[in-house]
Amino acid sequence: GSRGASSQRRGSRRTGGRGTETSRTMKSMTFSPSRAPTQARAGGTDPAKKLWVPKRRGQANPKLHASPASAAEGAQKLILPEGLYCETIYKTQRRPTSTVWVGNVPIGSEHPIARQTMTTTDTKNVDATVEQVMKCADAGADLVRVTVQGGREAEACMHIREKLFKYGYDTPLVADIHFNPKIALRVCDAFEKIRVNPGNFADGIKKFDDLTYESREQYDAEVEQMEEIFTPLVEKCKKLGRALRIGTNHGSLSARILSYYGDTPDGMVESAFEFARVCRKHDYHNFLFSMKASNPLVMVKAYRLLAAEMYKLDWNYPLHLGVTEAGEGEDGRMKSSIGIGTLLMDGLGDTIRVSLTEDPELEMEPCSRLALLGTEATDMGIGVSPFVESHRDFTSFEKRKGALPEPVDEASPYDVSKALHRDGSVFSVVSLKDLENPDILYRDLGCKFVLGLPFKDIATSDSVIMPELPDASDAQAMLALKRLQEGEVCVFSPLSELRRNPIKGGVALVTSEEFASSAGDAASLLPEGITDFALQVTGEEAEETLALVKAAATKPVCLILKTNEGSSRVHVSRRFFETITNLGLDSPVIHYLVLNGSHKDDIIITGGAECGALLVDGLGDGVVIEGSEFGTEFLRLTSFGMLQGCRMRSTKTDYVSCPSCGRTLFDLQEVTNAIQEKTGHLPGVTIAIMGCIVNGPGEMADADFGYVGTVPGKIDLYVEKDVVRKGVKMDEAVDELIDLIKEYGRWVDPEPAEESVAA
Repeated sequence: GSRGASSQRRGSRRTGGRGTETSRTMKSMTFSPSRAPTQARAGGTDPAKKLWVPKRRGQANPKLHASPASAAEGAQKLILPEGLYCETIYKTQRRPTSTVWVGNVPIGSEHPIARQTMTTTDTKNVDATVEQVMKCADAGADLVRVTVQGGREAEACMHIREKLFKYGYDTPLVADIHFNPKIALRVCDAFEKIRVNPGNFADGIKKFDDLTYESREQYDAEVEQMEEIFTPLVEKCKKLGRALRIGTNHGSLSARILSYYGDTPDGMVESAFEFARVCRKHDYHNFLFSMKASNPLVMVKAYRLLAAEMYKLDWNYPLHLGVTEAGEGEDGRMKSSIGIGTLLMDGLGDTIRVSLTEDPELEMEPCSRLALLGTEATDMGIGVSPFVESHRDFTSFEKRKGALPEPVDEASPYDVSKALHRDGSVFSVVSLKDLENPDILYRDLGCKFVLGLPFKDIATSDSVIMPELPDASDAQAMLALKRLQEGEVCVFSPLSELRRNPIKGGVALVTSEEFASSAGDAASLLPEGITDFALQVTGEEAEETLALVKAAATKPVCLILKTNEGSSRVHVSRRFFETITNLGLDSPVIHYLVLNGSHKDDIIITGGAECGALLVDGLGDGVVIEGSEFGTEFLRLTSFGMLQGCRMRSTKTDYVSCPSCGRTLFDLQEVTNAIQEKTGHLPGVTIAIMGCIVNGPGEMADADFGYVGTVPGKIDLYVEKDVVRKGVKMDEAVDELIDLIKEYGRWVDPEPAEESVAA
């Protein structure tokens, strides 16, 4: 049952035959195609003719339905209400699945979360690919994917597999197939798993044509054509004991699916289900699903929708999780943590890949951290007592919006309305020691300097929390604090500190115990000169205490949600938001995270998973991260990165950057760095950097501008999904991209940096 260590270290030779299919046998089921388009499509159709409209995915479902049979013996069956997508919303409990065998590696809920990566070498270079696979296996990869574009690559795969066995590596290999069903059949002889993209396996190169079907027969003809092309691979995989991943990409849905859904999560699910029905028709079940997108919100919604549909249909196939084209560095890790971590907290996910624009073995550390996070959450069964959730809608992108404080004196830098930002707020924790070097503090908080004095910039912390205030007699510290406030950065401090030193414009942090002791009259607690307060809560307050906030004459500026150590942030917070929504309490909520660790990835991955899981559902209006091991600047940038990754607040250029593979036509890391260096100051602009044409055009739909490799040495430039400049020479392409951004009115020149003056 458990995965052997042989797939993770050098010198372990495969000794047994390939694992056999152990998933439960499922009855074949007939489905109708998916729902109708939301609007009529153009295309020369006779308006007098009634268009054929496909039915919604699946069949009519009862209000209650049982969960799928668990692969784990004795697992309790839950009765799930209509539309639920995971085992429970109040506890992390792994979704029961069948077991899919990939060589000697089992994937499913009975087994550890399998970790994956993908080679970046030219697959035809057998020795280089073998060496990279071994590096990845040594770094902890349980499976390694290799791109297979054509016949020469397929031939090389036979030698790659043989050499790896010769060197003692039995790490299963996955063939990444796009456009070429015949190559999939060939490489099936060599590799243990085949990944097919439903958007282009049978439909060819990505198109954006609007299609209109005038009859069911016309639609069915295309589906039947897909089935005819896909069936030989299904039959061969079944015969050889190979595994399949039906891997939908948001950026490469077929024209048929796009005509009904557009680039939507619903379309992603239906795209995968078309292929799954073929597998099931042939009684082949050694497959799993993925629903990848570069936008973490789309990715999360698609996987949840997929899981919900599988619950309704009594399917229990495993899930491969990943955010595609996440990018590099901290931003790439944050996007992946938000997407993958959110789903792991829901108990979804059986194998994961963190796609970074970096060498593939470097993906394994964040991948392993996320796998451990998910494993610990399910092993410990973190959560809260059961509660009913009626407001959070996993099928919607709607967000809860907290009511920001109204300005009293908008011209004053001390006005409390400046404490929060409408798109999401970032707070920073500042110590007395930080005030000893004010210039460094101002820079770490992201201030710009005007005439040598600090002011808010686009990515400046909106407010600071000072656990301790300086003595009123400390002139230097008080001046440093005053200049910060005059730069429109608000100061929050505990009630006890403001009673000792009631600084002008200070906002008192009042605990829920203090608030309850005043019977909801927080104004009576405030010292003279202090008019505003924020309520600090743990999320475990009695409903009666929170009802006092709703009834209070003086409302808090915001609620600071700082969960108790050892509690489950995701589940405590979900219950808290359910309570305050039921009460009609619309105060903004700022998540306060206390995160520790020896590595930056500890902060990014834990924060992205635990807080991102709430923000993607619209639960929260901002974040503050406290971490004693890391500086103010890193924690601030991590907070802004989290907000941008959750599509709340854009403070810099967003990049959709593919992780590179054997199809890549240029050095992605080098080109990405060059583009970022020249364009990183454009908040609200999204630039896609794609190494090849496979997902390029589709992901252009999620970007404002695109840079896509087409042939060696040549680049196509896109505006959204349309190519506007073709065959640009590589050495001119970055400058041409900038010209294109200027042409469409999205360019601004970077502001020159100004020096500060000593406080």
